[in-house]
Amino acid sequence: MSSPNPTPVELTIHPRNFTFTGRGPDARWWLGGDPVATAFFNALSASFPYGERFFMDSVRRYRDCATGALKDQIVAFLSQEATHTREHVIFNSQVSEHNLSLAAMEARSEARLVLARTRGPLVQLGQTVALEHFTAILAHALLSDPRHLAGASDSTQAMWRWHAIEEIEHKAVAFDTFFAATCLHSGARRWALRVSTMVVATWLLFATVGCNIADSFTADGINRPLTWARLFGYLLVKPGILRQVLTGYLAYFLPGFHPWQHDNRALLAQAEQSLAHDYTDVAEGLGI
Repeated sequence: MSSPNPTPVELTIHPRNFTFTGRGPDARWWLGGDPVATAFFNALSASFPYGERFFMDSVRRYRDCATGALKDQIVAFLSQEATHTREHVIFNSQVSEHNLSLAAMEARSEARLVLARTRGPLVQLGQTVALEHFTAILAHALLSDPRHLAGASDSTQAMWRWHAIEEIEHKAVAFDTFFAATCLHSGARRWALRVSTMVVATWLLFATVGCNIADSFTADGINRPLTWARLFGYLLVKPGILRQVLTGYLAYFLPGFHPWQHDNRALLAQAEQSLAHDYTDVAEGLGI
């Protein structure tokens, strides 16, 4: 059985081996001086290194199920995710110079993913598919609305845009790998596994990011109801990144869903044209 509305055959997943070393945030509230917006992005970044490794391991485990173009896409996916891991480790290290709560955030993210690794391999792949969908719809919102990164330095904006471009580009690799790994499952069984792992992944993401944000607020001495009200306004109203991704999130629960039903390659091309070109390609291999 073939995947519904499959990944475009002409899609090329291109690992962009950029490094942003030494160009990270130089202020505690690096996102326009806003502690709320900064806390949200720091909370995400703290979860990325362990999350990316979890995604890589989950997909790598099933790469022998892949055929045709998917085999090459998995290799490119692993390369992109390895570079994301490297750059967010560096970014988090730079953030930690101004925010001592980063270490606790990273420890929490690691602990949650250690728990996720206790589940069966196919469940881990399903959770990867779900979390990759989250990153893809957040990436689309980030590239579509310049307000999300307004006030950050040019180099920091470039790093987040670069990451977002690649998350959209490889948004179906884990999904297509999951489809290949479950080729003998009935459609109903596959849908049930995909949906149930999304429910768990949603809890995992919001619980981890929410606690990470609380750590930032506590470290900044602003962990009080008014700050949380500002956060909800930031996430749901203006600029409202969670409001912007709601439709994409709900689409995941539909039978027959495929990530490339939303073909946003035009957005990718536009984002690539605007991406800064003064970053250094890293020559050494990534050890995949």
